[in-house]
Amino acid sequence: MKVTVVGAGAVGASCAEYIAIKNFASEVVLLDIKEGYAEGKAMDLMQTASLNGFDTTITGSTNDYSKTANSTICVITSGIPRKPGMTREELIGINAGIVKSVSASLIAHSPNAIIIVVSNPMDTMTYLVHKTTGLPKNRIIGMGGALDSARFKYRLAEALGAPISDVDGMVIGGHSDKGMVPLTRLATRNSVPVSEFISEERLDQVKEDTKVGGATLTKLLGTSAWYAPGAAVSGLVQAIACDQKKIFPCSALLDGAYGLTDLCIGVPVVLGKEGIEKIVEIDLSDAEKEHMKVSAAGVSKTNGLLEL
Repeated sequence: MKVTVVGAGAVGASCAEYIAIKNFASEVVLLDIKEGYAEGKAMDLMQTASLNGFDTTITGSTNDYSKTANSTICVITSGIPRKPGMTREELIGINAGIVKSVSASLIAHSPNAIIIVVSNPMDTMTYLVHKTTGLPKNRIIGMGGALDSARFKYRLAEALGAPISDVDGMVIGGHSDKGMVPLTRLATRNSVPVSEFISEERLDQVKEDTKVGGATLTKLLGTSAWYAPGAAVSGLVQAIACDQKKIFPCSALLDGAYGLTDLCIGVPVVLGKEGIEKIVEIDLSDAEKEHMKVSAAGVSKTNGLLEL
């Protein structure tokens, strides 16, 4: 089973590494436009195989999409990353052209592939792939919610002083600082609501820290994060490749679910061999519904900047 990752930068290389280490794919192809860059990253990663105990073959290619042929899953990380002070939405001009070109090239060589979009602004880039490729909606997935939920659980564990394996929680809505909807009401510690352990004020702080999770890291690192995004992608890829039927919050094209139509936004989905196999509708509180409505309006506004 072949997985292609387009973009061999920090995020793309982390995707390839985590996918390989999990040892469920026969081959991971890294592709980049920079001469020799993907080949070098692939060689470096392959030199960890005996140390990390994986048998997945990682190969690199400079812009040769024929090497990606017959991929089961393709991941698009291409584009410019955020810099300190930038919003994800400010990347739309350059990244839209890149994502449109990349997705067309991938489908030309792997017409049956499932595509996972990582490039920002992620919800709008996912929508762009839908509108320009014509693929069935179950085969185009935006990664953001899986990453946002991982950051949410990190902040919850920090606030609780608990091991992260005890904590569960989910973020839906747009993958943006203002658009995220962390579902603190439904978050649990080993099935017990977290509100039993920490105050409403502390939970509100967890929510706000989660929403600016990416911006916080960009300020510290000087560029976008890569370890957690790579791990989030590997989780989605494995759920699809191994037909795990796991629920992840992902950006999906909605057609009536949650009262929304014709936009991609983060909602819980079941992932299996067909990609998005089901959109899970959960009962939201009135406040959560309102936050989701505001988030959707923000995503729609960004979508309006696209030249389709």
